[in-house]
Amino acid sequence: MDITASIVSHGHGAQLAQLLDDLAGLAGPRPRRVIVTLNVPEPQRVAPLQGRHWPFEVEWLPNARPAGFGANHNRAFERDARLGASALLAVLNPDLRLRANPFEALVAALQTDARIGAAYPVQLDAAGRLQDHERLAPTPARLLRRHLLRRARELAPGQSPDWVNAAFLLLRRAAWTEVHGFDEGFHMYCEDVDLCLRLQLAGWRLARADAAVVEHAAQRASRRHLQPLVWHAGSLLRLWRSPAWRAWRVRLPAEADRPESIHRP
Repeated sequence: MDITASIVSHGHGAQLAQLLDDLAGLAGPRPRRVIVTLNVPEPQRVAPLQGRHWPFEVEWLPNARPAGFGANHNRAFERDARLGASALLAVLNPDLRLRANPFEALVAALQTDARIGAAYPVQLDAAGRLQDHERLAPTPARLLRRHLLRRARELAPGQSPDWVNAAFLLLRRAAWTEVHGFDEGFHMYCEDVDLCLRLQLAGWRLARADAAVVEHAAQRASRRHLQPLVWHAGSLLRLWRSPAWRAWRVRLPAEADRPESIHRP
């Protein structure tokens, strides 16, 4: 299948090995190329993986120094273009597990409408509970409701999300190229919000593939550690000052702070 997957490991060698094994064991369509960015050195864990034969092409990109989430995926897909560009690009977190093959359903979702720029799976945790991966734009008021009132679900039944997290996205290269990929000014956090908003502002749509289900061990590091919290706060400030945010707010001025409203880009 004409898909290139990008995985960034920041000391995730054990989880990376599991994900690569999951990809190799998929029955049916799977990526033809996997690009693994090693954001920090981890030779003891990675060397055995580099020495194995995989049923897909694997490119290893070691970083001289750590880069941000968006920058790493951008570099991977630029590398893919030089090697022979795939039509579809998959952003995969190393902490995913693929218990069944999600790619066929994701590709089918893209094929239902030529203006769907990104398809995404349903994300569950290890206990089978639905993850909070579809959300509305993170206004200050919504963030207060989320954290003070512990409102974990923002979407009403049938409501379209403004953005979805980038633990697993399957994108058309045409859409990715049009919006110039991730904004590398976001070191970590909110780059997926920004990408989803810019895709939709450019006329592309997001689509959930209900038949595609993955397991994601979300870390929520910004709730437990100071440095991720600082990054998260800085990313929110960058997002709220961005042209994409201003354009999105102008587009839906009356609905932006009403969780019950239905957003259909």
